[in-house]
Amino acid sequence: MLMIIPQMVIPDWVVWLYVPVIIWSLAWKGIALWKAGKNNQPAWFVAMLLVNTVGILEIIYIAFFQSNKKRRK
Repeated sequence: MLMIIPQMVIPDWVVWLYVPVIIWSLAWKGIALWKAGKNNQPAWFVAMLLVNTVGILEIIYIAFFQSNKKRRK
């Protein structure tokens, strides 16, 4: 049985909200993945790569869980 669904119309304000959220999420994800890869933390890298939390998981990782290696000169 074939069901015909009417075409869905997305309001303009939804598009204008969605684009900045995508940019926000990609920026935080990029920074966090870079740091997790650089700090050799593969579990964090895979978790952040697979789970999309609009930047929340990435911000938590950067703030609390990245390794704090102090460089000695």
